[in-house]
Amino acid sequence: TAALQSSTAVGLMAAVFTAEGAVALAPALGLMLGAGVGSALIVQLFSFDIGFVFPLFIFTGLIAFRVGQGSRTRDLGRVGIGLGIMLLALKLLVETANPGAASPAMRDLLAQVTGDPVFDILLAALAAWAAHSSVAILLVIMSLASSGVVGPEASLALVLGANLGSAINPVLETGGQDRSRLRLPIGALVMRLVGIIAAAPFLPLIAARMGAYSAGPEHLAANFHLAFHLALSLVFLPLLSPVAKLAERYLPAARAGEDPKAPRHLDRALLAAPPLALANAARETL
Repeated sequence: TAALQSSTAVGLMAAVFTAEGAVALAPALGLMLGAGVGSALIVQLFSFDIGFVFPLFIFTGLIAFRVGQGSRTRDLGRVGIGLGIMLLALKLLVETANPGAASPAMRDLLAQVTGDPVFDILLAALAAWAAHSSVAILLVIMSLASSGVVGPEASLALVLGANLGSAINPVLETGGQDRSRLRLPIGALVMRLVGIIAAAPFLPLIAARMGAYSAGPEHLAANFHLAFHLALSLVFLPLLSPVAKLAERYLPAARAGEDPKAPRHLDRALLAAPPLALANAARETL
């Protein structure tokens, strides 16, 4: 996740691997916990000024792609260029959000809508779901906190909401009629919900305690994001097997006769009646 800069992408890949049987459910749940920690490390990195990094990635990637003789070197060059462009996009996103957040009208609006922690969580969850990137939304939250638009408690509530929204995406995008494919994304979502519900009542205390050890409001949000995922991992790592068993119990695999890939309308008995057979073929195609 630290390399891809997207826990959502890692979650979607893990859901596919688990659905195909390449990875067992309990280790895959651990992978999802690690994805959260990886995204938190990226946010930590962005809490400092790393504007020099993206040109370095793009430049070295371009050199490797142009002068590389083997396909692996050229592919690594593509990776470097892609990572550099992603870092540049995140940097430009924050720079674009800063002028709007600095306007008096936007400050007044945000001050009104970020007064309720529950609403803050829902608002950030919606934004992270729409953006498909908790890292991007967290960078915006850090920018708002740094400029004083949102207070410490509100910024922590927004961090919780961003984590909730990024866990919703894999649930909605893991398709198929077989409910067992939803075991991993729903299991990861439930673990985050438990963490959010446990942390939400203590946000004022957490903001006061962690604020004393943070270099600034933006670092407070980044530190809380990392602490949340580390605590979530420490709590749930010993419980992955019970969580996996619960998911398997309430989300059973489809039975053999319920294969979604099997034809529903084709009937060999109708081959002697071509109009009916073609009509059934049309229904099957639709």
